[in-house]
Amino acid sequence: MTNITLRSLDIPTLHKHAIGFDTIFDRLLNSTTNQTTNYPPYNIIKQTDDKYVLELATAGFREGEIDVTVEKSTLIVTGNKVTTQNEDAAEYLHRGISARSFQRTFTIGEYVEVVGASVQDGILTIELERIVPEEKKPKKIAIAYGTNLDISPKLGSKKEKVQS
Repeated sequence: MTNITLRSLDIPTLHKHAIGFDTIFDRLLNSTTNQTTNYPPYNIIKQTDDKYVLELATAGFREGEIDVTVEKSTLIVTGNKVTTQNEDAAEYLHRGISARSFQRTFTIGEYVEVVGASVQDGILTIELERIVPEEKKPKKIAIAYGTNLDISPKLGSKKEKVQS
């Protein structure tokens, strides 16, 4: 069985058939090359059709060492561990709680916004909600029934010109 990677696809050929979708291809290429680690572990929870929760295990990080930013359609979670003099002087026999810095990126969908973030018990919880503007929501069109309804374009002016 042959494994096909995204790098083996001819992206320029795909670009000429998909006008306006070039950012999608760029995101696919970047997501396969940038995410080389699976640290920190995370969960994505769907609460409703429009509400989601992202949980990241951030044990060992203190207040001010984690940043959450949204840039275009990318959610970026960054953790920069600041070591103190006491931690540098300590002699660890085993170190199971990671002290390394990280940057984790997530592509979020259209109209998805971050509505809140909190840390409790070493878990960073990010609340996401899809907020679709009213003009973009699906609309139900009323159907008129009856035999005397005429919704076709009015051709009265053209008939008059032909008859005269």
